[in-house]
Amino acid sequence: MNRYILTTLFALAPTVTLSASDWPQFRGPNATGVSDEKNLPTEWSKTKGIAWKADLPGRGASSPVIVGNRVYVTCSSGTRDDRLHVLCFDAATGKQLWHRQLQATGSTACHPKTCMAANTPVADETGVYALFATGDMAAFDADGTLRWYRSLVGDYPTITNAVGMASSPILAAGRLIVPMDNAGESFLAALDTKYGKNVWKVERPRVISWTTPLVRTVGNATELLFAGPKGLTNYDATTGETRWTFKEGGGSVPVGTLDGDSIYLPVGGVSRFKIDAKGIAEKPEWAARDARSSYSSPLLYSGKVYTTDGQGFITCVDAKSGKQNYKERVKGAFSASAVAAEGKVYFLNETGICTVLDGKSDAFEVISTNDLGETTLGTPAIAGGRIFIRSDKAIYAIGK
Repeated sequence: MNRYILTTLFALAPTVTLSASDWPQFRGPNATGVSDEKNLPTEWSKTKGIAWKADLPGRGASSPVIVGNRVYVTCSSGTRDDRLHVLCFDAATGKQLWHRQLQATGSTACHPKTCMAANTPVADETGVYALFATGDMAAFDADGTLRWYRSLVGDYPTITNAVGMASSPILAAGRLIVPMDNAGESFLAALDTKYGKNVWKVERPRVISWTTPLVRTVGNATELLFAGPKGLTNYDATTGETRWTFKEGGGSVPVGTLDGDSIYLPVGGVSRFKIDAKGIAEKPEWAARDARSSYSSPLLYSGKVYTTDGQGFITCVDAKSGKQNYKERVKGAFSASAVAAEGKVYFLNETGICTVLDGKSDAFEVISTNDLGETTLGTPAIAGGRIFIRSDKAIYAIGK
């Protein structure tokens, strides 16, 4: 298979209008996990409150992404987990619009909990970009026409991660940003969105990590904040130039949250740091050491910071002071990150139970507990007045 597969149909690709209500990447708009959507559901089950359900051909820890009227989701299947799937559904009806398959070119070794569809795709008005844990990457237009394909393992044969990769691509400064921290040739790259070719590529430490970069705008510059085991590094999104590194901001799975001149990092539990054009303050403004994350990223919402962990604890601290409001245990462990909208916070555990809390209250107030009864590792998406949840078996559009 050629390293690049190009199509001249790009110029004729259909366009989908990007709106403020879309959920185009991991953790949604600006990677905050927060939506402006209204009239969202709070109660559902496998038999009620479901607008539509669509069966999926394989497993996935990736999240669905939504742009316009299209829902994109990835899966992997096969006895060796080497069959890779990208599917597109009509957001209103759940009708499958298209389904494309790829054969994996990289290793499919991973921890039993995960699979090759662990990286969340990213979408825009032109279509979707899907990266798999095998190092295979493809861009499709909104109608499913292949725009280009790359085997990153074919390009960089030493790429390896026996546990499985899960960092998600993002779009920034008109480029497709591909994080590839691993035990082999480790890098962060910016790809041309039209052809999939490298615009720039910078070496990274050969250490396994699963974080996704954050995008930050400073003046006219667009920056990428990329955390790894050796610290958080700021890259110029246009050139790849390293601006600064914050050694205390390292991480391996959870991703921080930006809020103006503050950044909330999953270090020391969760900590709030000041950030400016020169870098991150050496010492945190506060550190809530009891607010711990395992796989899920902290959520900043309504003046509070929420964390979840592998033991089922939900912790809420005040965003200004770091003072703990509560720490309560609910059913199950968490891999998915919390999401929020309209004064409600949604916590989806690994067995399909979603606990909805009152996000306006400083107290632990449960609005509802909803059970789909299926394995759910991916973070939910919010768009069009609905909550989209993918399980290992299906994708659900929950709402009216």
